[in-house]
Amino acid sequence: MIPRYRRASATHQEANSALTGLLVDSYANADTLALLADRDAEERTDRRVFADARRAHLGVQRLEVTMNGAMTALSGILLVGLVGYGIVLWRSGAAPIGLVAAALALSFRITSLAEWLLDAVSALFGSIGALRRALVTIAQPLAVADRPDAKELAVSGGSITFTAVSHHYGRGAGGLDRLSLRIGPGERVGLVGRSGAGKSTLVNLLLRFYDAEAGTIEIDRQNITGVTQQSLRRRIAMVSQEATLLHRSIRDNIGSGDDATIAAAARSAAADDFITDLDHGYATQVGERGVRLSGGQRQRIALARALHRDAPILVLDEATSALDSEAEAVIQESLDRVMAGRTVLAVAHRLSTIARMDRIVVLDAGRIVAQGTHRELLDQGGLYATLWARQSGGFLDAGAQGL
Repeated sequence: MIPRYRRASATHQEANSALTGLLVDSYANADTLALLADRDAEERTDRRVFADARRAHLGVQRLEVTMNGAMTALSGILLVGLVGYGIVLWRSGAAPIGLVAAALALSFRITSLAEWLLDAVSALFGSIGALRRALVTIAQPLAVADRPDAKELAVSGGSITFTAVSHHYGRGAGGLDRLSLRIGPGERVGLVGRSGAGKSTLVNLLLRFYDAEAGTIEIDRQNITGVTQQSLRRRIAMVSQEATLLHRSIRDNIGSGDDATIAAAARSAAADDFITDLDHGYATQVGERGVRLSGGQRQRIALARALHRDAPILVLDEATSALDSEAEAVIQESLDRVMAGRTVLAVAHRLSTIARMDRIVVLDAGRIVAQGTHRELLDQGGLYATLWARQSGGFLDAGAQGL
């Protein structure tokens, strides 16, 4: 019965996981479900998930009832056989009444212990089934690990060199394809290109969220695979497009240190005004993933976090995408001051945010197709000029614009 119970428990845990996911979606993504406007399909899905969970639960309960019934039957057979055999021995004079009574008392004790053991074994193998289900997700080998001889990254100038870097996420296509790029110390470089061109892949490889499938990445002539990941990311300040905050206070989300430096970083990110208007100021809890703040407020705090880090390398991945034009102009002035003397790698779909970069690199299909200043790329024509024309002229064609 134990192997069957273990399999049934694993199935039960899987069905419970699906049910939990359904309940989370029903509450956390209620607005998205409402926009789908297909209540009948959602109800069918809900009923199927609940039915699967019910069947899995009943499967476990049936096995428990079967084992308990079998144990009760075996206990009854034991008692009947022991009592009958004891009476036979007593009547034949082979056993005194005291020995029969002691044997009966011992049989009752064995029965109670056997029932306890059955419950313990059932709980044990039920937990093993749940554990095996969890280990499929949790106990995965580290894809990116520090070498035993990894050293601390020492940044002197902040130059970044990509040499014949390829990374396709194991699919053989997409990502980067033999890309080579050198960013000088203190140089400000913008990355542009269509969606899927490899911009985010380049950033992820620099931060070593993945190891490149081919090629090398160096910072000040140090291969990043030979340094500790903590030292690498300590020297790179990152502001991503989706600003995710920790379930902590605003102060803790910006960083450690005295209140004056944290407030200065918030002012530079144009966040001090709305923070001080909150009930608890910098001690305000932002909620899970910053749910109590708007998208623009979360991004300003993420900018303040990057400014507070004061790292020699700054990576901006659509850092002002969630801001209105007025707030973006204020933050852009702060970024101009912060970027001075630092190596900057900025990814942007909104080309106006990187037009003043020292150099703009245009990616397409994982390769560099053009690079130069904003004016040089416009004069060359090509992909960058096309993207700029679409953004500056809007998505309407010339005929529609004349209406």
